[in-house]
Amino acid sequence: MIEPASYSDFIRDRVRKDIDEGTYSGRVQTRFPPEPNGYLHIGHAKAMTVDFGTAEQFGGVCNLRLDDTNPDTEEYEYFNSILEDISWLGYSPASVLHASDYFGQLYDWAEYLIERGLAYVDDSDTETISAQRGGFGKPGVNSEYRDRTPAENLELFRGMRAGEYPDGARVLRAKIDMNHENMALRDPVMYRIRHSHHFRTGDQWCIYPTYDWAHGQSDAIERVTHSICTLEFDTHRPLYDWYLKQLPLPAEKPQQIEFARLELTHTVTSKRRLAKLVADGTVDGWDDPRMPTLRGLRRRGYPAAALRAFCTEIGTTRTNSRQNIEALESYVRRELNTTAQRRMAVLHPLRLVIDNWPADDSGNPVTEYFEVNNSPDNPDHGTRQVAFSGELFIEADDFAEVPPPKFFRLSIGREVRLRNAYLVTATSVDKDAAGKVTAVHATYDPTTRGGDAPDGRKVKSTMHWVSAPHALDITAVLYDRLFTAPVPGEATGEALDDVNPNSRELLTGCKAEASLAELSPAQVVQFERIGYFAADTVQPTVFHRTVGLRDEWAAIQRRQG
Repeated sequence: MIEPASYSDFIRDRVRKDIDEGTYSGRVQTRFPPEPNGYLHIGHAKAMTVDFGTAEQFGGVCNLRLDDTNPDTEEYEYFNSILEDISWLGYSPASVLHASDYFGQLYDWAEYLIERGLAYVDDSDTETISAQRGGFGKPGVNSEYRDRTPAENLELFRGMRAGEYPDGARVLRAKIDMNHENMALRDPVMYRIRHSHHFRTGDQWCIYPTYDWAHGQSDAIERVTHSICTLEFDTHRPLYDWYLKQLPLPAEKPQQIEFARLELTHTVTSKRRLAKLVADGTVDGWDDPRMPTLRGLRRRGYPAAALRAFCTEIGTTRTNSRQNIEALESYVRRELNTTAQRRMAVLHPLRLVIDNWPADDSGNPVTEYFEVNNSPDNPDHGTRQVAFSGELFIEADDFAEVPPPKFFRLSIGREVRLRNAYLVTATSVDKDAAGKVTAVHATYDPTTRGGDAPDGRKVKSTMHWVSAPHALDITAVLYDRLFTAPVPGEATGEALDDVNPNSRELLTGCKAEASLAELSPAQVVQFERIGYFAADTVQPTVFHRTVGLRDEWAAIQRRQG
C-alpha cells in the first residue's frame, strides 16, 4: 500500500528537500510511537497515515516504537491491541521496538550529562518544582539543589538507580535555563523514581525516563530521520534538539516535525474521558461501536481503507481544525458502496399475506426462489438464492391504510413492486383489538415474475421484503452521535456533560433473509433501502448499523456552497 508519489504536504516537501540535498544520505526513516496504556483511536489512524505513509511514499521504513516509560499504566493487553490495530489498518512496521530497549543507553547518557554539569539531582517535591518553574512572563527560581557538584549528583543518581530512595524522593533534572522563555527548557525532569513492576523489564529498574528524555534519544539510537509528532509537541522541539546536541550520537541528528492532530465533530479522543465512559458504563467497553477507538470503529463496520483514504485526503497541516464526522461517514459509505454485498432485512416487520398465492398438491404454500445479484454494480460478488412465499414481512412504514400526500408505497388498492419478485396489490387489513394493523392482505400478478409487467404498466414504488417462513430473527443496533454537541464541552465546559443519552437504539424481532446466517464476523452488508450493517464479532444475529444510505456530507456541502 504505497501512497501516491505525487502526494504533497509540508512534511513530504521537507522530506523531498532533504533527499534532494543528500541529508541522511537520502534515507527516510520514521516511527509510530504510541504509549501502550490504552487503545488506539481515530487520531492515531491519522498519525499512522502520516508516519507510515511518508516512509512508504519515499521508499523508506517506519518502525513501531512503544513508548513504555510509565510502568504504572502500561500492559501487554494494550501492546497486543496496538499490533492488531496497526495490522488491521493495513500497515506493517519494519521493526517492533520499545523505549525500554534503550533504558541502559539512556541511563549511561544521563550520567554523561551529569559528569559535564548538565544535569543534577533535585530533592524538591513535585509541587515545589512546579512552583519554582514560574510561568509565562514570570521568571523561574533556581532549585536549592541546582549547584550540587557532578560527583555528588552522580553518587545520588546511582543511589536512585540502586533503589535506595522511595518514590518521589528525588528526580534528575536537566540543567538548562530557569529563565528561558520556553517553559520546556526550564530544567525539565529527566528521571523519576518508580518502584513499579514494568510489563517488559520487570523489576530491573526503579527509575524511569520521562517522555522528553526518552523520545529524541530513542529516535537517534534507531537512526530515525524524520520524527513526526502532533502539534502539541511543537514547544518541546527545542528541548528535543538541546538533548541531542549534548550527546555523542551514533549517527546524524534526527529532526522533529509537527502536524495538527485529527479532531472530529461530536467526538472526543481524550484517553481520560474515554476511560471514564467505559468505567461509568456509558458505553459497553473500548470496542463499543460508538467509541472512536479503532476497535470500536472496526466492530461498527468501518472499513480500514475508508479510514486511510479519509486521513490521507483531508491533508496534513500545521493548523488545528475539526473535521466534520459526516465527511468521514461519506468515505465509509463510498467504500462500502463498492465492497459490501446487498441483503434484505426488515427492521419493523409487518406481515403481508398474498391471498392468491398457490399451494402444492398437499395444500402447503409453494416456495419459489429468485436468483438475486449480491451487488448490482459488481458481478464478482456473484448471486444468491432468495426464498419467496405467500407470507412475507415488509417494513411497517411501507404501508399506510390512509396514505398521506405523495405516499407512493403500499396502500389499499395500490400496486407496488416487491424487489426482484412480483407486483402486488393491497386488498385489506387485519387489526387487533386496539385498531392497530397486524397484517396486510394482497394479491399478486403471476405474470410479473422478476418485477416487470408484460403489458408495460408502471408502479411508483419498489419495496424490500423477507419471506416469513424462511426469515432469520435478528437484532439491529442503530447509533446516533455519542455526543450531542459538535464540539463536546464547548458550551458546558466539560465534554462528558454533552454525552447523548439516546446514542443507541436496540431493535429486537427484526426479520432478515436466511443468508445473513452465513456472514463472517464483522462482515458488512447493505440492508437494502436501510443502510450498511456489520455482523457482530461475537453474537452472529446482532447487526450494528455502520452508516445510513443518505450522504449527509454531500447535503452539508450543498448548503455551504
